[in-house]
Amino acid sequence: MNQIAENLRVFARKTPLKVNIVVGGASINRQQHQLSGGTDILVATPGRLLDLLDRRALRLDAVRFLVLDEADQMLDLGFIHDLKKISSLVPDQRQTMLFSATMPKSIADLSRNFLTNPERVEVSAPGKTADKVDQAVHFVAGKADKVELLRKELTSHPEGRAIVFLRTKHGAEKLMKHLESRGFATASIHGNKSQGQRERALKSFKTGEINVLVATDVAARGIDVPGVTHVYNYDLPEVADAYVHRIGRTARAGKDGKAVAFCTPEESGLLRDIQRLTGIDIAVASGEPHAHADRPARNGGGRGRGGNPSGKPARRARPSGNNGAPRHAGEARDGANRNGPAKSRPRRQRPRQGDRRQSA
Repeated sequence: MNQIAENLRVFARKTPLKVNIVVGGASINRQQHQLSGGTDILVATPGRLLDLLDRRALRLDAVRFLVLDEADQMLDLGFIHDLKKISSLVPDQRQTMLFSATMPKSIADLSRNFLTNPERVEVSAPGKTADKVDQAVHFVAGKADKVELLRKELTSHPEGRAIVFLRTKHGAEKLMKHLESRGFATASIHGNKSQGQRERALKSFKTGEINVLVATDVAARGIDVPGVTHVYNYDLPEVADAYVHRIGRTARAGKDGKAVAFCTPEESGLLRDIQRLTGIDIAVASGEPHAHADRPARNGGGRGRGGNPSGKPARRARPSGNNGAPRHAGEARDGANRNGPAKSRPRRQRPRQGDRRQSA
């Protein structure tokens, strides 16, 4: 969110346009004070925006443009009711734009609540990974092997800048502390971190004060840090689309990058889903493919350059339950099953302060 606001301020330089940002995890009183002077462009998370509307800190009846960034994530992670309320508060005569690197059909259907006869613009095929990302997978026997393998990988690339992705907040924090105890300059970003802590970790990563960032999928989208050389999928994501977002943190602005995945026998199905979505066979860096996994190609079979080395057309990823709706792409709750039918989930009550789902 801060990166978006920073870029907007650059674009609006030498114009009378005022840019403000309101997000959970920061002082709502300070944000309310900033808004008292008026704003032309507002960058906001849904929950905090509604909290400020409840306080009558702003009105939306003069809005002419409504933009949903990472639209599939917001529509899939329970923001739908908030977005409908926000949409009802802005004028009908407006332009609405949805941006996302991935847009599953079920979410695209849901987006029709906000769009009327939209124009669809695609810059690449769904599931396509960046051309300059060199992808590889290590097959390991269990979780304990991942730690040693990651340490070896990081040690062999001391000048690199790496992001390590895990599924859970607890796992990310535990791994960060372990790496720190072994002498690696590292920090973590996940849903239990405040906005200030996330910003400080990102700043340290950008300036080179640390060179390893341990994160959940809260950092998989929208974060643009120049010079990320390696992305490690320490845990494979439960939703294949999240893999595309994760490895998109490297090989940016025409540079090369490396995406390394660790796969236990329990994650074989997740690897299979990823390969179906991306249409490539990921090269094996070490270990043997687990018996019930599709066998990825060795050596020349899959440098992850966006094509299918076999020459066969790529199979599309199958929907993963919920009557065709994708599973949540955000970080998993430790010990919780997040893949039950959507209709069985009770509607969550919205707290009065902060963006209550920002770190879901």
